[in-house]
Amino acid sequence: MKPRSITALFPAYNDADVIGDLVRVALEALSQVTHDYEVVVVNDGSTDRTASVLDELVERHPMRVRAIHHPRNLGYGRALRTGFAHARKEWVFYTDGDGQYDPWEMLDLVAALQPEVDVVNGYKTVRCDPLHRIVVGWLYSRFARLAFGIRLRDVDCDFRLIRRALLQQVELQSDNGAVCVEMIRKFQDVGGRFVEVPVSHYHRAFGSSQFFRPHGLCRVALQLARLWFGFFLSARPAPAARLHLDLRRHA
Repeated sequence: MKPRSITALFPAYNDADVIGDLVRVALEALSQVTHDYEVVVVNDGSTDRTASVLDELVERHPMRVRAIHHPRNLGYGRALRTGFAHARKEWVFYTDGDGQYDPWEMLDLVAALQPEVDVVNGYKTVRCDPLHRIVVGWLYSRFARLAFGIRLRDVDCDFRLIRRALLQQVELQSDNGAVCVEMIRKFQDVGGRFVEVPVSHYHRAFGSSQFFRPHGLCRVALQLARLWFGFFLSARPAPAARLHLDLRRHA
């Protein structure tokens, strides 16, 4: 299945050293898939040169690149929500603006598309992070699967291709990293159909994660608690997803 059009979305916060290269790689990858594509970057109140780098990219590629600037840092979830609201194409691909994923592997997600699939979700074959982040990430993913009934193996792998029509069926509320759990659970609730493919994960060369700081983890924990009560006190069971495939490849 070949998508008619794709929006590639990058939430960015203090990613001036890498975001330009990520956008250029995404433009090249998208050109291999369709003639109808765009790149949207949400600058979430960065205090470095991210805004000027993005403005230069927009000036250089006015028909392909759009930048949305938050006046202050509003959080990862809010940046994603802003990007989803501005996406115009049939499919929305998103990954982080910190360079830990290779946008070129978007082609692997596209290759897994089938007419009955709504979400192609990446999962990390090897997590290239410090040990404490690997442990916290594993515990977080395990908790999400057990507490929220998430069926994906890697809910915090921010490398996804989503049918925009599915995004329009759900209303996201999280402003922080809890947005991924909320999004996947709500996709399941409306009968979203998933396929999973392995993707590469790289060491972060610049900047630092906002998620793994103590105050960031506390905010995510509070948001997850609110989400849990919202999902399970409503007494609405999650229906079985209509399709869940697991495509595996070996490098």
